Amino acid sequence: MKNKKIIGGIALTVLALSLVFTSCRKRDKTPAQEPDNEYAGASDNAIAENSANDITTIGSQLSENSGSLTMYKALPGSEPIPDLMIASSCATITPGPITNSMVGTYTVDFGSVGCTGNDNRVRKGKLFFDFTGSATNARRYRMPGFIMKVSSAGYEVDGNAVAITKTVTNTTPSVTTVPPSTVPVSVVGSTAYIPGLNITWHIDANVTVTKSGGAGIVTWACSRDKELINTSDNTCYKGQLLPIDWTKAKIRINGTASGTNAKGESYTAKAINLERNFTCSPSGNPNRHPFVAGTVEYKPGDRALRTINYGDGTCDLKAVVIINGQSFEITLP
Repeated sequence: MKNKKIIGGIALTVLALSLVFTSCRKRDKTPAQEPDNEYAGASDNAIAENSANDITTIGSQLSENSGSLTMYKALPGSEPIPDLMIASSCATITPGPITNSMVGTYTVDFGSVGCTGNDNRVRKGKLFFDFTGSATNARRYRMPGFIMKVSSAGYEVDGNAVAITKTVTNTTPSVTTVPPSTVPVSVVGSTAYIPGLNITWHIDANVTVTKSGGAGIVTWACSRDKELINTSDNTCYKGQLLPIDWTKAKIRINGTASGTNAKGESYTAKAINLERNFTCSPSGNPNRHPFVAGTVEYKPGDRALRTINYGDGTCDLKAVVIINGQSFEITLP
């Protein structure tokens, strides 16, 4: 009887082991899934985002300063201003004809050799700015009804070719007459900004970035809303009669984007309270003004959502990409 129990026990053990080995063989036939931790596409989105925003900044300065690009071009005979993104005198600005008492178009030519700015970025090629679709009296980027259309030819930034078409519309609520007590915040007797509100713009853009070294092509189409969140700061916004001081500006962006990353994979992206602080110049990059707060929800194809977290306002060039609960730190371009 004892022998039978032993034999039975051995048989059960052999059966159990055979089931384990069979199970292992079945599992071995199933390909192991690689962890989904690729975040290069999120960096591609940041490149396109930064390129588009820099071009808007150039255009806004043209309209605000009557054709002067102090942040991208050193004025002849002037000393460089450390806090500004000066691209030296190699950027040539050509105004077009006057329309509705304003210059309607500008061409900014960075040349074929390359303009190196104090932001350490090398720009080449041309940008074209057209303000002729603006409402009557909306002659500046800060004015309700102002419209700016942008296109490019042979434009490059740090070796990346950037092709862009973009329309920016000032969507700030306005009135036709303003009590004199609000001067100089508003323009009396014409379409003017309502005091107490932040200045806002709507942006539609299509951007194609051909990355240097054959690293791929990124496409990016967006519909965004932009807000000057420190409009109430009179060192930044000094009323409709004076230019916005962009060196002191803080902006917020919300909206959607879509396109393809450098691998040819389709994606969608949603910007949520994305903030750029022009008073922030991280150490080592004194003239770059990165996004410092907010998030971008980036969804590549059928893969997991990537959340790009730009932080809580700390002035640095860092962002964190979160994928399936895992965090990866990236350095902003």
